[in-house]
Amino acid sequence: MKKNTILVLSVLLLILTISCDKNEEWIYLFDGNSTDGWRGYNSKSIPPGWTAKDGMLMFDTELELEQNYKGGKDIIYGKEEFENFELYVEWKIPVGGNSGIFYHIKEGYGGPPEISPEYQLIDDINYATIHDLKSYNEQFGSEQPEKLQDWQKTAANYAMHTPDTNKKKLNPAGQWNSSKIIFTKNRVEHWLNGEIVLSFVPWSEDWYIKRNSGKWNNAPDYGKYKKGFIGFQDHGSSLWFRNIKIKKL
Repeated sequence: MKKNTILVLSVLLLILTISCDKNEEWIYLFDGNSTDGWRGYNSKSIPPGWTAKDGMLMFDTELELEQNYKGGKDIIYGKEEFENFELYVEWKIPVGGNSGIFYHIKEGYGGPPEISPEYQLIDDINYATIHDLKSYNEQFGSEQPEKLQDWQKTAANYAMHTPDTNKKKLNPAGQWNSSKIIFTKNRVEHWLNGEIVLSFVPWSEDWYIKRNSGKWNNAPDYGKYKKGFIGFQDHGSSLWFRNIKIKKL
């Protein structure tokens, strides 16, 4: 009887170990050769300009000035939705470039920004010297609207939480950077080039204060979904992504 009990416990432990290992496996969202799994937001196909080349998921376009921005070519990984996760991405943007990593995306809206949190990707140094930000930022009461605001800079939880500038080490436009998002219901972390630069608690009192007093005040469904697609933003500049992988938590 004792031997049988030990055997059963050993089998259960083995099953639990295998299950844990499986949950910790990376899922690669980009195979390096094709756009398989990727499509446009609210679309069945990949938008023009997005291609896979030389091991990179790329968006090729002429630089569009902020004041003329139309967008509309955001993409999502449409094979699976994710709830709690660790997402790792390597990325590169041109001088004056702008993009973002969306998560918990749901379709049926005008675009991901209406509902999805965004890890901001932008040329912190040159963006405000190339683009006219004044009229856009004035609506939020910015004291220096002509400048890129802290909540608009790389690694910010866009228009919500700002990264720690003392820990932030951003490689300049044209060079590769790495970003990581760790999301759980108890804590969200933004990493940049191997350093944690921001953390916050989703759906906390502080989160709701920020949510209801700024840019998202008129976006009633922003951040409400706890599971959804991963996506990249088209904000009118060329983009390069590689080593896109996610781990379920």
